[in-house]
Amino acid sequence: MEPVTNLKQTMGQLFLAQQFEEVYRVTTTEFQHYVTYDQFLNLAIPFVEGVEQFRLEHEANLPYSKQMIWLDDMKTKAIVVAFNPANEIESLFLTPFTIDEQANKRYTKNTYHYPFKGEWFVFWGGTNELINYHYAYESQRFAYDFVKVQDGLTYHQTPERNDMYFAYNEEILAPLEGTVIEVVDGIVDNIPGQMDEQNPAGNFVIIEHANKEYSLLAHLIPSSITVRVGQHVKTGETIGRCGNSGNSSETHLHFQVMDTPSLASCKSLRIRFNSKQEPLQGDTIKSKI
Repeated sequence: MEPVTNLKQTMGQLFLAQQFEEVYRVTTTEFQHYVTYDQFLNLAIPFVEGVEQFRLEHEANLPYSKQMIWLDDMKTKAIVVAFNPANEIESLFLTPFTIDEQANKRYTKNTYHYPFKGEWFVFWGGTNELINYHYAYESQRFAYDFVKVQDGLTYHQTPERNDMYFAYNEEILAPLEGTVIEVVDGIVDNIPGQMDEQNPAGNFVIIEHANKEYSLLAHLIPSSITVRVGQHVKTGETIGRCGNSGNSSETHLHFQVMDTPSLASCKSLRIRFNSKQEPLQGDTIKSKI
């Protein structure tokens, strides 16, 4: 089987040359069970019409897979490929590529710290939907999902218990000084793999900061929240612990900054970080708090 390193150089060219058999050959058995070669051709042939070039735009070593994204010369079409550890293509999306240019220019006025200690991994984060699934929703557009990773995994021993996840019970910190204006607690952690769609944010804290900006820290462990409504918190102060409550399939922290405290009607703001690095999917970051 052709190694990933070669495919990284040739995937765009293979599509342009319509050498689709070469691509399909390295897909997994499961992929081929759901998508026949003829079905793949019916999608791929019209997709490349009018395209002069595909360029590798992004690659990320995620837990469980490696994701790579190619964009066409007009940046209107994207090829999104995920490789498994055996260097097989386990998923492949041919999709339109769009961004909200105006929203992407709307940064926070405040500068925020990472809301945790130590090294964390960006599972979802960035300024397009391909590397940040939140981007499709205006109220979450620039949200992040952070996990902790060791040796390519987010857990040790077994994925079936919350306390086996490296991020579980880690301290979550105020990303900037402000006043706590909303706390939701008492929602039980999910069994990993199950999700509570009725309580999307699970247990969470909303903090009001200067310039009428509001941070949300979500999916916390029930009864771990240590702050109350009306309390002033300092940058880096512990507000709770990372859990798996709400619309969450495994332990992680959901972090975003909004222009209003309403989760239903707010607009998510692109976060200006004190690290001067804008984290993207696949990045490992280290807090300076």
